[in-house]
Amino acid sequence: MTFKTVVLGAVAALMTSTAAMAEEMKMAVTTSFANSGLADVLLPEIKEDTGIDVQLLIVGTGQALALGAAGDVDAVLVHSKAAEEKWLAAGNGTHRTEIMYNDFVFVGPQADPAKAGGAETATGALQAISGAEATFVSRGDDSGTHKMELRLWKAADVTPEGDWYKAVGQGMGAALNTASGMNAYIMSDRASWLKFANKGDLGIVFEGDPVLFNQYAYLPVNPEKHPHVKTDLVNQLEAWLLSDEAAALINAYTIEGQQLFVYNAGE
Repeated sequence: MTFKTVVLGAVAALMTSTAAMAEEMKMAVTTSFANSGLADVLLPEIKEDTGIDVQLLIVGTGQALALGAAGDVDAVLVHSKAAEEKWLAAGNGTHRTEIMYNDFVFVGPQADPAKAGGAETATGALQAISGAEATFVSRGDDSGTHKMELRLWKAADVTPEGDWYKAVGQGMGAALNTASGMNAYIMSDRASWLKFANKGDLGIVFEGDPVLFNQYAYLPVNPEKHPHVKTDLVNQLEAWLLSDEAAALINAYTIEGQQLFVYNAGE
């Protein structure tokens, strides 16, 4: 047996041992979180620090909560507080921990034919878009973004319908692609928009209304309802998400010099 063979054998054994040590858990997350690229930063650090290999199921908030309710995942990370609280009240989870936030923006043709950018509020921007019957792409997928969009239409006293309103039933990236192709207006979380490469002639036309605040929260699935849930790993992951390292990584994540998320756990 040569020295090289011994070394290669030792490396292979070490890799097998390390793989065996890694424990897997499943977490349902929103497409907006996945599209932002932050998961690519956090997951390797989580695995290195805790040994947990977090497998993501990337769906809209409504689907993520449904997966949790069915016990198909161990935890969820979503962004629709009213839906989360209803989910918890139904006994599907143990608690809700706020982790970070960003905001929603209205994206549209840079010429802004509907003059949405001249509005003083988010509802005013939607009223301008609907009044002009300018093409608007909606995710239409029961995601956190879609839920927020519907609340804003209701607050604007507008029923979005007609040929100008396009509900695509897709995640954030696919919906942005549709809006880019149609040169249309769309509501997006800021992180997904900044990460999105196929902007075409689109740009942010309205932002800054406090109502566009977008909070993300971590919710463990209830082990009393689903005993197979990996509660120990879920708790370890939550402890890591509440750590100084998580805070530093989340706050340091930028695209084009803009911070995508603000860590606010424990505030």
